[in-house]
Amino acid sequence: MVFVDEAGFYLLLGAVRTYAPGGQTPILKTPCRYEHLSVISAVTPDGRLFTWTQTKAFDGASIVRFLRHLLNHIDGKLLLIWDGLPAHRSRTVKAFLTAGAAKRLHLERLPAYAPDLNPDEGVWNYLKHVELANVCCQTLNDLRLQLRRSIVRLRRKPHIIQSFFLAADVHF
Repeated sequence: MVFVDEAGFYLLLGAVRTYAPGGQTPILKTPCRYEHLSVISAVTPDGRLFTWTQTKAFDGASIVRFLRHLLNHIDGKLLLIWDGLPAHRSRTVKAFLTAGAAKRLHLERLPAYAPDLNPDEGVWNYLKHVELANVCCQTLNDLRLQLRRSIVRLRRKPHIIQSFFLAADVHF
């Protein structure tokens, strides 16, 4: 069983509170551009995290690439639970399932407007507000590198990923 979700990471700063010496307000410089990375991830109840990153928004073809990625890395049948993103219901995804993926892959949709039911939302919250808090990247390559390092650190903490399931009140 995996829960899937997508998120965007922008060059715009995600500033959070921090400590600094009295009278020395920290100044963070970042470009004011809306370039971004689109990231899709899947989390498992045992604390595994799978990701795919690209510079454009996800469409049906990129969703299928990620589904293939999951099928290559997870053995057996797979129950995939995700939100109602239109790309999830695209013709490309339906054709992929019809072409044989449905033998191993079963897709279920979360109720509309229920991000609190998806443990994968915890991944984005953790990465944006803990791992990448106050990180200033000047280019997409810098952002990609910082994001990759953050994901590697999170993968080494399966107990944190499992806590996202508790926060979403998902029990097995």
